[in-house]
Order: sequence, then C-alpha cells, then structure tokens
Amino acid sequence: MKLMIQIPCYNEAETLEIALNDLPKQIDGIDEIEYLIINDGSKDNTVEVARNWGVHYVVNFKQNKGLAKGFMAGIDACLRHGADIIVNTDADNQYCGEDIETIIRPILDGRADVVIGERPIDETEHFSPVKKKLQHLGSWVVRKASHTNIPDAPSGFRAYSREAAMHLNVVNDYTYTLETIVQAGRSKMAIMSVPIRTNPELRTSRLFHSMWGYVKKSMLTILRAFMWYKPLYCFTMVALVPFLIGLGISVRFLIYYFNGTGNGHIQSLILACTLLIIGFITFVIGLLADLIAANRKILEDVQYHVRKIEYDGTEESKSDGIKEEF
Repeated sequence: MKLMIQIPCYNEAETLEIALNDLPKQIDGIDEIEYLIINDGSKDNTVEVARNWGVHYVVNFKQNKGLAKGFMAGIDACLRHGADIIVNTDADNQYCGEDIETIIRPILDGRADVVIGERPIDETEHFSPVKKKLQHLGSWVVRKASHTNIPDAPSGFRAYSREAAMHLNVVNDYTYTLETIVQAGRSKMAIMSVPIRTNPELRTSRLFHSMWGYVKKSMLTILRAFMWYKPLYCFTMVALVPFLIGLGISVRFLIYYFNGTGNGHIQSLILACTLLIIGFITFVIGLLADLIAANRKILEDVQYHVRKIEYDGTEESKSDGIKEEF
C-alpha cells in the first residue's frame, strides 16, 4: 500500500520545511510513503528547500496557475507514480501532520473513498468571528448542493483512494475544495469527515484578498458545480419565476376580460405572454443542459477508463532522487 502526500506550493520557502518535518515517516498499514510538491510558479527558492529536504517528486509550473490546477496536476502525478492513497495538505503547516493517519484510516478500513479533515473552526483563534460564520454558511450550502454531511467543506486537508482520485475533475480556476465535494456527493462516492487538529498560523491566507471576494468566488463555484450535476433542476427553478408571474398576470387579464373590462389591460396581456415565453425558453435551455450533462457523464466515464489504462497499464521506472514533471 503506497501513500503519497502532495503539497501545493507558491512562494513557500519560509514555511515548507516546517510542514515537511511535521509529516509522518511511517504509518501502520502503509508500506511506502512518498512526498510530492506542486511548485506553482514560485519566485523564491521553494524547490531548493524541497530538494534539500528530500521530497521524491516535484511538479513544476513555470508560472502561477492557481490552486485548482496545481491540485489536479498533483493528483495526476501521484496516480502516475502508483499512489494507492493520496493526501493533500498545505505548505503553511496549517494542519497537524500526525492527523494524516486519522484521515487515511477510513480508506484503509474500506469505509470511505474520500475523507475530509474537519477543523475546529470555532476554536481556531486566528479565524475572525465573521470568517467562522462564513465557513459554517459555506459548508451548509455545500452540504445542500452535494447531499453530503461534510461540516468543513473549505478544508484542504483530505485523502483520496486511488479509485476516487481517478474520477476527479475540477473545471474552475479558483479552488478544488468545494467543487470536488459536490462532485463526490452527486457521483455517490463514499465520502466522510473526521475531526483533525490545526497548528498556529504561520502566515495569512493567500487564497483570497477580501472576505467579500472569498464569498463571491465560493458561491459561484458551488452554483457552477451544482448546475453541472443538476442542470434541469436549476433551470426549472429559474424558469418558474417568470412563468408563474406571467401565469398570474394572465389569470388577472382573463378575469377582467370575462367581466367585460379587458380592453384597458392589453399591456398586461403582452407582459404576461413575454414572461411565459421567457419561462418556457429557460426550461428548454434546461432540457438542453440536461442532455449535455448526460454527455458529460459519458465523457467522464471515458476519461476514467483512459486514466485506468494510462496509470495502471504502465510500469513507472523507480529511481532515487527527485522526478520533475512539467
């Protein structure tokens, strides 16, 4: 059983060694542990720190591509190098390395394919009261959208079985955390959450520059992911608004018309027809989106089998030292 621990990095030279030193070297049930960093266009000596520490693999981007693309590049590299379990953690040592055993245990026991680390948000001192409320609100929205019971959706401390990792897709450029939970929930993957600990803050978050920016991007990410998996439901809900308003205005016009006073309400009839047409067109768009979603499921299945052939059908050469991927 091979565990690979991946760490996305962007200018993390000051904290990376601390995070690496905190990682486990041996875990019961794991035969081999390897370490991988994703250098997301760092301008400092992040890669040099990783080399000196002795990480096994480096995925190297020449320019910054964002957390989501870095995460998926790391997943691809881990699969290619034969990982049975993949753990994603942060380079700022936010998460406690000893808890890696905690989050992979449900996978080793066959109880889950995806495990999310649940941070003690309310007890985390460097989280402001507003951020704590927004974290809980965002997680609640993700639970509703994904039909899961994950209490800490934005947590980046998570583990994937090889099978689950092969099904992963991230289409947004912002973050992988929310979209992958919606995907896992809607795809009926075995996903669960376990309590974890956090370390004192070493630096401020670089994922967002303002609370409003974080909320806006997170809500758009959740909405987009939900529309991917439930397009007909989403567009039907949107279509109902103009359709029901138009229907109400139509009934009002008919009442006036049958009472003999409909001549002065032609504008209402025009508005009602317009709203009914808008509602109908929106519903038709939902039908088309649902057909596209069905096609996407076929493409995801094809992608999964291609990954199986590519990653499981080839033998990776095993050599000492760091391997770089571009």
